[in-house]
Amino acid sequence: MDFLLGLRWYQIALALAAVIALAWYARKLRRDEGKLTDEDKARSMAEERLAGFIARAALVSGDGGAAIVAGNGTIAVLLHRGVRVEARRLLAPLALSTSVEGVRIDTGESVLGSVTLFGVLEIDVRRIEAIAQAGNVVDIRQFRPH
Repeated sequence: MDFLLGLRWYQIALALAAVIALAWYARKLRRDEGKLTDEDKARSMAEERLAGFIARAALVSGDGGAAIVAGNGTIAVLLHRGVRVEARRLLAPLALSTSVEGVRIDTGESVLGSVTLFGVLEIDVRRIEAIAQAGNVVDIRQFRPH
């Protein structure tokens, strides 16, 4: 039985399956490119997404889905959602809760919600907080005339 342009039903089904497979693969590639793979990428993403943010140290979740970055007096929380990475600026101390999976940070926002850093200890998050707070100190020597 011939359908459109002399194509058989199984040829149309194979072509449709190929298009769906290519679309799935393209979406997967696009979704993985935004993953937070290392600390350098997390620092650069925080500086790109938050105006005036100067990244100092970062801590990335074991699954690449979230990160926190210490900055100049504030902390950036990054969350990988689908094909985007969302960023918010928070002040220390962070509202933390620990579990077997890692540390959960309550951002206090309804949009971002709570962010879980898998495979991370509370002491590591507190270290990032301390670095952020120390980054807020201004060195008076930089303002002296030379």
